[in-house]
Amino acid sequence: MGNTKEAEVTTRRRPVPQTVTEKYADVTLHLIEDHGDEFGPLTPEKEKLLRRKLYRHIMILISAINIILFIDKSTLGYAAILGLFEETGITKDEYNNLNTFFYVGYLAAQWPGHYLLQKLPFGRFVASIIFLWAVIIFLHCVATRYAGLVVLRLALGAVEAVIVPAMEITIGMFFNREEQAFLQPIFWVTCQGAPIVAGFISYGLLWSKSSVLPWKLFMITTGGLTLLLAIWAWFSYPNNPAEARFLTLEEKVQVIQRVHGSSQSSIEQKQFKKAQFVETLKDPVSWLFALQAFTLMYSNNLTYGQQNLLTTSLGVSSLGSTLVAAAGGGFGVVLCIVAAIALKWHPRNFAVHGLIWCIPAVAGGIGMVAIPWDRKLALLTCLLLAGHTYGVTYIIALGWTTSSAAGYTKKLTRNVMFMLGYSVGNLVSPQIWVPDAAPRYYGAWISMIVVSWVGTPAILFIIHFILARRNAERRIWIAEFSEEEREAGRVEQCDEDGQVVTKNVDTAMLDLTDLENKFFIYPL
Repeated sequence: MGNTKEAEVTTRRRPVPQTVTEKYADVTLHLIEDHGDEFGPLTPEKEKLLRRKLYRHIMILISAINIILFIDKSTLGYAAILGLFEETGITKDEYNNLNTFFYVGYLAAQWPGHYLLQKLPFGRFVASIIFLWAVIIFLHCVATRYAGLVVLRLALGAVEAVIVPAMEITIGMFFNREEQAFLQPIFWVTCQGAPIVAGFISYGLLWSKSSVLPWKLFMITTGGLTLLLAIWAWFSYPNNPAEARFLTLEEKVQVIQRVHGSSQSSIEQKQFKKAQFVETLKDPVSWLFALQAFTLMYSNNLTYGQQNLLTTSLGVSSLGSTLVAAAGGGFGVVLCIVAAIALKWHPRNFAVHGLIWCIPAVAGGIGMVAIPWDRKLALLTCLLLAGHTYGVTYIIALGWTTSSAAGYTKKLTRNVMFMLGYSVGNLVSPQIWVPDAAPRYYGAWISMIVVSWVGTPAILFIIHFILARRNAERRIWIAEFSEEEREAGRVEQCDEDGQVVTKNVDTAMLDLTDLENKFFIYPL
């Protein structure tokens, strides 16, 4: 009865009612069974109020987590202009290695982190991760040698490894597909806005007269903010809609039904399913998403490791470079807002959206290679253009990675594969900035143009082609069946007498993968 009944396949001519045991069904099953028919349909007015409540309780919290996450990721970049080199005596090569070591920890923690994310209470696990990374940020203050910084960068990468996938999963738990596409850029405004906050903090610290060096004060400030965030998350981060304390019983039912109806996929499932794991590895789309994560992140050290150093190499002072970073962050925020509006008006063709936001990066990269070095303002403009536009493509691809998969174990496994590609890209990224090639770094710029800003959109179009072909086949197949047949699903449960009984449920409750559930239509 166990694994053998995780999912029964559909036939070509008629969908066989698919059956799973209760253990392998969606965690929201009992709440919907007990209360799913108690409330009337969700009116447009109630849905609007519900969305606003979700924005207040979910989007504000995860946006706060995201902005602190990206401030903490960039602490080393700001420390570089706040006295890190002077106190620790590290070289430029060692600095690049520290950026790489962060992603060694990030890479190593992906699979164990995702496994714990599935097995442990979701919200408490996220809060615990935030607390641990606050502690590690604080510990940077006592590291005055290269070896100590290596250990701390490894540890910081490890504890931050699954926080982005966790927040993406949370968005998928509470919002339908249309809302997810629109909310992704809004959510990632905080990522682009992180340099604004970090830039002004570092600008203020450069005026400090304290005996403690500014780079350590920067760590103390960001560590303190992270600790406060951990406390907030401990009390407010929900496990799933069925356990969200800020929702009424009616609202829980409505959120679950909206998500199930939109995605035809489960919300959460605590059992690791080997069949879904194997399917993910066999699905070429999973590997393509992982590959594009690598190609795009190949350029990521430009923004989070090199930008401040490149700015000062153009003759801008350390004080001025912090303001340039803040201006770049403001530019990134504007771009995310524009992207959100574009996705609201044109919620399809993710590959096209991804291409559009890589084109300015290509232009900026060409400018950095071709413009004479004495044209400082033009080079600075190209630097900001290259460093703050391709991030929108990352945002779109990250959301698409999760929304195009069904089955909780498959989603987690695909997230692991995406983040592995992300990690390897970020491992390589600092190493392309060879000190001997300074200040022009022709090889770095040309390779980023080819690999990241041309290669990534090409991969996204291949993904689009594969998923569009699957959708075309499924729509022809689905058209043959009635609405009742399309909702065929059954769960085996034990009643009060210990007898196994079978109950009819919506297919979304079965936690099937997108390949098992032929009624799943891929977002494009």
